[in-house]
Amino acid sequence: MDHPYTPPTASFGAVIDVPTGPVPAGRGVRLGAYLLDSFLFSIAVLVPILCVVVFGIATGMTEEDVTAQVVGIAVMGSMAGFAVWLGLTIHYVKQNSQSIAKKMLGIKIVRVDGSPASLARIFWLRNFVNAVLGVVPLYGLIDILFIFSETRQCLHDKIADTIVVISGE
Repeated sequence: MDHPYTPPTASFGAVIDVPTGPVPAGRGVRLGAYLLDSFLFSIAVLVPILCVVVFGIATGMTEEDVTAQVVGIAVMGSMAGFAVWLGLTIHYVKQNSQSIAKKMLGIKIVRVDGSPASLARIFWLRNFVNAVLGVVPLYGLIDILFIFSETRQCLHDKIADTIVVISGE
């Protein structure tokens, strides 16, 4: 028999709300991934053009020396850089819903329910629709400001029913 003056006990497991499922990525790491992806894209596309320009300056090339062939080399190099960037991006997105920078920073895109996000969902709903809506004045600012919501979803995440989470790899 319990003593009548024994203090009551409680199970704290029922009181503590332990999150289950994917852990949303922080706003800072998402910003870092965006900036790193932008930097990598710029490097892939602009470095070949800059190399031709620097070569031209170093060799004393004048405007008359710049021919369609020189411009063609710069454009072809830029297209090759873009193709490499695009190939890597598609590979990582198909493999684990990550861009190059998201892969480097350990975050990925999933559906809100935690299931994998397909390449088509990421491309069409997250990127293409968002780019089309980008012609609306101030849309880009509104899209970005949505990251300060409790779910940390930008507007393009809400459109695609996705969230960026820590990948756990």
